[in-house]
Parts: sequence; C-alpha cells; structure tokens
Amino acid sequence: MAREFTTLSGTPVKCLYTPADLDGFEPARDLGDPGEFPYTRGIHPTGYRGKLWTMRQFSGFATPEQTNQRYRYLLEQGQTGLSVAFDLPTLMGYDADHEMSEGEVGKCGVAISSLADMEALFDGIPLERISTSMTISSPAAMLWAMYLVVAEKQGARWENLSGTIQNDILKEYIAQKEYIYPPRPSMRLVVDTFEFGARHTPKFNTISISGYHIREAGSTALQELAFTLRDGIEYVQWGIERGLDVDQFVPRLSFFFDAHNDFFEEIAKFRAARKIWAHVMRDRFGAKSERAWKLRFHTQTAGCSLTAQQPHVNIVRTAIQALAAVLGGTQSLHTNALDEAWALPTEEAALLALRTQQVIAHESGVADAPDPLGGSYFLERLTLDLEKGCYEYFDRIDAMGGMIPAIERGFPMREIAEASYRYQQAVEKGEKIIVGVNAFAAEEEPIETLYIEHSVEEQQVARLKKLRAERDCRRAEKALDELARAADKGQNQMPFIIEAVRAYCTLGEMCDTLKRVYGVYQEAAVT
Repeated sequence: MAREFTTLSGTPVKCLYTPADLDGFEPARDLGDPGEFPYTRGIHPTGYRGKLWTMRQFSGFATPEQTNQRYRYLLEQGQTGLSVAFDLPTLMGYDADHEMSEGEVGKCGVAISSLADMEALFDGIPLERISTSMTISSPAAMLWAMYLVVAEKQGARWENLSGTIQNDILKEYIAQKEYIYPPRPSMRLVVDTFEFGARHTPKFNTISISGYHIREAGSTALQELAFTLRDGIEYVQWGIERGLDVDQFVPRLSFFFDAHNDFFEEIAKFRAARKIWAHVMRDRFGAKSERAWKLRFHTQTAGCSLTAQQPHVNIVRTAIQALAAVLGGTQSLHTNALDEAWALPTEEAALLALRTQQVIAHESGVADAPDPLGGSYFLERLTLDLEKGCYEYFDRIDAMGGMIPAIERGFPMREIAEASYRYQQAVEKGEKIIVGVNAFAAEEEPIETLYIEHSVEEQQVARLKKLRAERDCRRAEKALDELARAADKGQNQMPFIIEAVRAYCTLGEMCDTLKRVYGVYQEAAVT
C-alpha cells in the first residue's frame, strides 16, 4: 500500500493529478497570461526576462559602522538592494542606554538610537541610487524619518528614493510581539505614513505587510496567506476611512512572505496571493488602477526551518526555498545563511547565501520563462485549494468585525498556536522528517560564528551621551513638545517626527513622547 502524504498545511496529496482534479477551473479566468489580471502567473508579462528580482540580503549587527562595512562588502559582491536588520532595543523603541537595552545592544541587528547612528549606517552609500528595506514596525515612522533626513543631508530628493519600511503593526500583535502602543493609535501612525508617503515619496513602499513572522511563529502556509492578506485589507480600509485615494496609496503597499520547505505548496501560495489580492482590490474596494491590483512581494527563506544540527544542510534547504520563491514570482529575495540557527551570519556565510541567489539567477535557467510551472494539474489544484481556504478565513474574520477585533479576541494567535503544536507533534512522532534532527543524525564539527563584543554597547552608550551633550537641547525639547501636541490633536505625526529627528531627538525620546499620549499595550492572555 502506498504511503499517504500531506502538504505542510495538512492538505492530502494524491498520487496522481489529472484534468479531472481541476473541476471548475477555467484557464482564462483563473490564470490568464503573465502580466494580466488576475496576475496568478505574475505581474510582469516577461517575468524575469526583463529584470531579475532584487537580491536584498537582510543584514545588520553591532555598531552602525560595522554594518556599513558589511553593506559595502555585499554591494561589491553583486547584491542589488539593502535590507536593514535592527537590534531588539531599536525594534522596541528603546535607546541603547535604556535599562531594558542592557545586554541586547547590537546583538540581533544594528543599534540605531538617533540620526547620528543612521548617518553612520549609510555613510558613503548614495541613497538616491540604491533601494533600502527596513524591517521595523512599532517605531517605523521614526526610523523612516531618520532615513529621509540622511537622504536630505546627502542632497537626495525624497521623490527619487525607493525602498520599503515594514511598518506592519498588525503582525506584531499576531506573531512577533514587538509592539509599543495599543492597536488603534498604532494603526493611526501607520496611516500617517501612507498619507505622507503618497505626497512626498511616491517611489517608496510605506508598508511591507508581513506573513513571514506569522509563518515563523508556527502558522501553516494557508494561515500565512490568509492572515497576511486580511491584514492588508485592514490597512486599505483604514486608509480609505482617512480619505486617501485607493488608487493612489495602495500601489505603495507591498508584501513579505516566507518560503518554507514544501516546494509546490509555497509556489502555489505566492500565485494564490496575487490572484486573491487582485480580486479584493478590484471587487471589494473598487480600485481602478492596475498598479493597485498587482501584489508585489519580498521573500525570505524560512529561518524557522534552519537547524543547529548539521548546519551545512541548511545550504540545501535555503536553495530549494529560494527556488520556490523565484518560481512563485517574487520581486525581491533574501536567502538565509547556513549558520543562522547559531548566530548572525559570518561574512563567509552571508556571501555563500548571496551566491545561492546568483546561481539560481544565472545558471539554473528558471528565470528564462515566466511561471514555467503554470498549468501543472498538481500546482493549479494547490493554488485553488489555498484560495478557497483563504476566503473562508476572510469570512470568519469579517464576521468578527475585522482584524483588530479578531486580534483582541486572540483568534489568529490561537490558530497559529494549534498549527504549531500539530506540526511539532508530527516531528516528534517521526511523521515529518527533519534531516539531522529526527533522522539521519551524524557526528558534527563545531562551526565558527559571529560574536558581538560587549564593547559595542559601551560605544553606543558613549555616542548617545556625546550627542545629548552637543545637540541644541531647547530645539530638541520644542520638537518633542510639538510632536506630543500633534498626536493629541489627531494631526499627521510624520512632519513632527521628521522635525524631531532633525533636532537629533533620540528614538527612545520620540517613542516615550507618544507613550505618554497613547499608553502602552498589554496583551491579554490567549486561552
């Protein structure tokens, strides 16, 4: 008797797929051609033949100067975009000298507490000629303001800048838990960036709606797809309620997905995401612009799939996951390094991860034709199943009143926790094989890892002390007072945050100012 198989989401996989498995499937309606509605086959008619995806390796550690050196190295090696990893204090809105920052400064990303740090981070890197992604949510407006002011100091025009801020606060409540303020004032701050960006930075994505962290928290591919797109719907609704033109601000909304181990399910997920978003934007929100219909996304290979055991096997996992992202039509890609289950990547490991993308791009031939797997009975069935399941989740969340009420009830968190538990059970029972973990174990040699010295924290604290002593304190205090008044009166906060950044107010000072207006969020227990 043949073994039974399922996808990572638990969908049964048949032994053979035929046209009979596509009952109700209409190629013209469900597929179309690449570059045509509903964009199942990709948003560009020529796929990667016209332009390859952006190779955007996520990187940041220790001091701004050390990360700047890594950026220069990766750009010299052929990387085509920057992606900033911030340390935990920065992600949580704390300065490096805050008591909550002790022991964490520069450990999981670069330490940024002020405009001075951001100036050092991008020293000698022309921001008008390189696109930059910044993975940060709660204090995203502050870090984006720092980036804009650094570009301004370089002589760059804001309208020429390209890149992305993550700025996805909903996934923080769902998965990553790096929130500061309660949901509704946090959403207001996000929409402030939409409004400001539409007016001043037409090439910059003011949000990257992230399924990546939802998947890393233990969700299935279906849950990642559904919760991410439903978050996107929530952001669009809030923008419309602000009075923004859907055809103006939605084209600057981008997405960020995980590429996990189930090769075909991941490709189907990316294709389903484009199709669903196109229909939602056209049919639910009445968008007229094709640019608003087209879902654009960045992909990162699955960090949660990396193993500390036999870490060199991670090279193979990453290559397969990256290949799925490319065959799924990603616009940019980060490939994880082999040592990331141990520490931040060494320079050698980071280079090998970049080379993985370059081999796929230039040696494999998979970029020669758009959506080369389109029409596969198996793949199209998976795409349809994910689409159906996604709309079912939409219905459940809509019935709760939207994503914020669903979060307040703990719905997505419970769904993810249950999926994670089921997956771990399957691993422990040997139903899901993890090479080197629950099968094929072997003797291992230790690997070299990147170590962040405690002196990094000392340097950053000293830099802050010097900054506070040398800046115009009256100007800084005035800027923070005006930011507080703007927040209290319901004004768009971005112009006031930018003025505070220009006055060299620190990240922590700006975040604390808004805490006094909005309060700090405390998550209720999920039962």
